[in-house]
Amino acid sequence: MAKVVVASFNVENLFARPRAFDTVDWASNEPVLTAYRDFNALIQKPEYSETDKRTMADLLVRLDIYYRNDKGAIRKRSTQTPKWAWLRANRGKFDRQPTDTAKDVEIVAGGRGDWIGWAELAVEAVDEAATRMTARVIADIDADVIAIVEAEDRPSLVRLNKELLGGRYEHVMLVDGNDDRGIDVGIMTKRGFDIESITSNVDVKNGNEPVFSRDCAQYEIRVPSGKLINLLVNHFKSQSGGGGEKRKLQAQTVHGIAKKLVAARKRVMVLGDLNEGPRTNDAPPANLKALFDEPLLSCYDSPKFDTGGWPGTFDTCSLRNRFDYVFFSKNVKVTGGRLFRKGLWGSRKQQNDKNRWPVYPELTEASGQASDHAAVVVELDL
Repeated sequence: MAKVVVASFNVENLFARPRAFDTVDWASNEPVLTAYRDFNALIQKPEYSETDKRTMADLLVRLDIYYRNDKGAIRKRSTQTPKWAWLRANRGKFDRQPTDTAKDVEIVAGGRGDWIGWAELAVEAVDEAATRMTARVIADIDADVIAIVEAEDRPSLVRLNKELLGGRYEHVMLVDGNDDRGIDVGIMTKRGFDIESITSNVDVKNGNEPVFSRDCAQYEIRVPSGKLINLLVNHFKSQSGGGGEKRKLQAQTVHGIAKKLVAARKRVMVLGDLNEGPRTNDAPPANLKALFDEPLLSCYDSPKFDTGGWPGTFDTCSLRNRFDYVFFSKNVKVTGGRLFRKGLWGSRKQQNDKNRWPVYPELTEASGQASDHAAVVVELDL
């Protein structure tokens, strides 16, 4: 038997994370992220109407790039450390601020052709202890191949591997996806687990819109036995604003990619944070149903997979919080697997709560956790 360990772990960024992601109460940061998305979509219009400009100003107030002064006028905020976002204007002129502080900022750009710029989320350093905890989880899992979800970029993954993992992984790869907030998917593999090919699916479209919020990154890995396996690494649309139909389309598209690979007699695994859990034990998540159809099997349906007493992977680890998955084709022999929660504190308030899962002794509060996701680990015979 040639044992191969494959894992998936949402690390929630490694060294820098948008401030809008750090609010404990999701209801308070969702309007910020919505304003960010809406503004960057609106500025793409070839011509800006007066209504567009008023909407832009309101969105920039919500992002704290603009603010209302004591005279009720909308003004530009001058700061080196913005609360939520920067307004980047590289070429051309977007706005003009009158010297009279009783007057509003004027958006002078008439359309996209007049300027080059965008709103960019402000980031802050991730707590160093949390980053080290993330590295500890990855080291203790000791997977031969690990899919990383919510890494900000490849240099961050390389730094993690070099500085905190002692160069444990020979190959570190991340292809930028469709999300410009620094939440991409990547992969790390040990020596002897060579990446034979990489295929990005960022350009797969539904009409004019990309299907994948990040990417369905496809890595073909050759393991030491010489066998090949294709990993489809995913991070589906979040539950912010619902997103159910988007996740359904993503699941159907990933299933179609996997089905074609299996038809070509390839070994396939689909893994990552799919952002939706089941309502009951006897039915799959409504919008992920396609992935539970032939030719794929879920790790949770394998009798050899141990959930560790809690059914989910996110925060409280309830069944509805089963966000992280590994699926595999029938020609992939799974010999075991588990959920790894030692770096996950979750929202439990009592460290001595007898009903909580074991964590590292050094982990005493949520701010120090590696992530609010458990890692999913499977063992294969390849």
